[in-house]
Amino acid sequence: MEIKLVKGSYEYKNQIIDMLKEWIDYNENHPEANTSPNAIFRNNYEDFAYYLEHLEYKEPQEGLVPDSTFFCFDEKRNLMVGAVNIRHDLNDYLLKYGGHIGDGIRPSERRKGYATEMIRLALEECRELGLTRVLMTCDKNNIGSAKSIIRNGGILENEVLEEGSIKQRYWIAL
Repeated sequence: MEIKLVKGSYEYKNQIIDMLKEWIDYNENHPEANTSPNAIFRNNYEDFAYYLEHLEYKEPQEGLVPDSTFFCFDEKRNLMVGAVNIRHDLNDYLLKYGGHIGDGIRPSERRKGYATEMIRLALEECRELGLTRVLMTCDKNNIGSAKSIIRNGGILENEVLEEGSIKQRYWIAL
């Protein structure tokens, strides 16, 4: 597996849009689908310049923290396989429900080991931000996500209820 994290750019425009189209279509046909990382879905990709410009929060905003968004690129296949959003700090909501990292793999590439490797690469980015431990959360019924977090050193702290769904909270020491 030859993957790397890349920033959104015109160099990867076609691969990003191809992934987003597949993912959005899947989510529309599966209302229970997880939309993580939310950052890649918050703006319309059809105005790609606007999409790139608003992919990250550079400064804190009401209820939001600065973040970095990366796309997971399979170099060998020239295919965008997922995305990860790293929150530089935790506010009250993120501490309880969201964590430092939101990640997701496009539907056609799930269950192939990409998430585990993508999280490993995201943890390297967290180290560069100066974080010493990282919180990741997932729905209790998302067993694949939990396995990827645990494979990267995640230790379950507890479970919390959010809007009728049980979230598991894992800490990873860097």
